Amino acid sequence: MSPVDRAPELNYQGRTPFVAYTEADVLHNLIHTNTDEPLEANFVIVTQVMELHFELLRREWQLAITRLGADDLHDATAVLRRSGAAQTSLLASWGMLEPMSPTQYNRFRGALGKASGFQSFGYREIEFLLGAKDEHMLRPHVGMPAIAARLQAIFDAPSLYDAALALLARRGRPVPGDVLARDPHRAYDEADDRLVEVWHKVYTDGGELAELAEALIGVAERHTRWRFVHYTAVRRILGDKPGTGGSAGLVWLKRAADTMVFPDLWEVRGVL
Repeated sequence: MSPVDRAPELNYQGRTPFVAYTEADVLHNLIHTNTDEPLEANFVIVTQVMELHFELLRREWQLAITRLGADDLHDATAVLRRSGAAQTSLLASWGMLEPMSPTQYNRFRGALGKASGFQSFGYREIEFLLGAKDEHMLRPHVGMPAIAARLQAIFDAPSLYDAALALLARRGRPVPGDVLARDPHRAYDEADDRLVEVWHKVYTDGGELAELAEALIGVAERHTRWRFVHYTAVRRILGDKPGTGGSAGLVWLKRAADTMVFPDLWEVRGVL
């Protein structure tokens, strides 16, 4: 019998190999709704899909940091570019919530209680990895010791941008010493003219370091778009109501959407 004519094996004892490998039965059993509104299931599933994307991005960006620390510039850049596909998929997941009207959302909003997206430790991990660090955002997770420890470790460690600047310095670029010695808990809130000049020279010289810069700005752009799409999605469905977790809702999200990721790499575009 040729391989084309061979029928697949259909008899298994217990879980199929596919289910055992992917834990598909576990995933399907994680969908729990609390109301009769059909779109509550959409909301739960999309949120869980987003959480899985956050986990993938955490793994990818931590790997990129490791590769940068090992001076493996080629692989670090490849990982960052590859992570762009996960970011694009993450952005597209918002489309599954577009059919939901404010009326439909309000039918199950009460079931959320005090649950809110800002309590997502997975999202907070990727924010910290991008250098958007805020010590206050560690608090919601103190009641989950394992999660709190994991998040604290990422908060304490150098960010992706820190790792990139350290590599630039090892490659002979004039990254200021006070930047290399800066407290890794501090967020990158605004551009540093000295670093803008470093990146300007990287771009004008071209080569692998310029490719790293472009991979980083790709990550930054997609994450900035994520923040903005989150803001507009909430504005469309929720309006200016307070957030379920007690936040200021739109004001909170708009502030995040207006904050640049890797501001030096955005600023350098104006002087190239």
